[in-house]
Amino acid sequence: MKVLLLAGANSIHTIKWANGLQNAGLQVCLISQHPLMHELDKRVKYFELPFKGSLGYFTMVSAVKKIIKQIEPDIINAHYASGYGTTARLVGFHPYVLSVWGSDIFLFPKKSFIHKWLVKKNLSSADTVASTSQCMAEETYKLISLKNDIAITPFGVDENSFLSNRQYKKLGFLNKHKIVIGTVKSLKPVYGIDLLIKSFALLLTKLKNTHPHLVDFLTLRIVGGGEELENLKALADQLNISNLIKFVGQINHRDVPNELAKLDIYVALSRSESFGVAILEAGLNQCPVVVSNVGGLPELVIDHQTGIIVESENIEQAADAMHELITQPELIAEYGKNAQHHVLENYIWQSSIAKMINVLESTINDFKKDKA
Repeated sequence: MKVLLLAGANSIHTIKWANGLQNAGLQVCLISQHPLMHELDKRVKYFELPFKGSLGYFTMVSAVKKIIKQIEPDIINAHYASGYGTTARLVGFHPYVLSVWGSDIFLFPKKSFIHKWLVKKNLSSADTVASTSQCMAEETYKLISLKNDIAITPFGVDENSFLSNRQYKKLGFLNKHKIVIGTVKSLKPVYGIDLLIKSFALLLTKLKNTHPHLVDFLTLRIVGGGEELENLKALADQLNISNLIKFVGQINHRDVPNELAKLDIYVALSRSESFGVAILEAGLNQCPVVVSNVGGLPELVIDHQTGIIVESENIEQAADAMHELITQPELIAEYGKNAQHHVLENYIWQSSIAKMINVLESTINDFKKDKA
């Protein structure tokens, strides 16, 4: 099967799909207006087009048509219902699968009537719509009635990169003199890093009252770069906890497993999250999680088995969840092992690739039947 991907080459998720499909035996071609920022399999044919920005999704149509004539794909898989979904619709090639990602469904249609109309138009033109999570599929159904069910094609995790077998010290933590809570995420308001900092400050207050001997062990590790860095540092200063927080900065994705291996507890208090692949990466690394009850996050966590789910924007609950794990460190090991087993059973990358290939094959077969 020869598949053409229309997607942002700057996203690690795009590259994982391209490389994974290529390794599975498909012939893959990737067209993008975004620059390549991760290692792409050399067997993948890659075209970076010079048409940039919102207008670029319209002006690149002619160039995409020429590439299609050249490579003659069996199917197109466009990623993102707003931008590349627009290009795919205007190109007019069938069959094609439109994969929705998150903000294209949760945020973009709410900008205006025109934005909503554009996404609905793109969704209705696809032969199959795919979603990484059930919650995003349900949000898509709110926008439009589709002739076929939305296919669930979750992101997977690379077993070879993230699998870990943790060794705990006598007190039940990874380090003898340190308890590390942290996150690996872009520093954007939507990801609630400010909520993490506030809940961490509240946790310190709780521990001073219940387990004061643990306070000096505690540290918060924030990995990632982004627009909120200075605001977050100011918040830490305001709460008088800047000396307990390490802002690591942006790292390469290949270094994420090493960062996860430093954390006793991973915390994701996102205000919006379509899927949450970082939760799976943490789980495979045998790291228990505390997550907010938003978007696709609760789909990935079994409450009080692989982690703890808390209400969105509720720093009191988040602090209590971290307090529960820290004061009962046997739960950290138990939840971590359970999380790893859960990921291995349901979210390994090979399984995700197999699901996507099945969607592509089914779409091709259904299209041929309709034409016959």
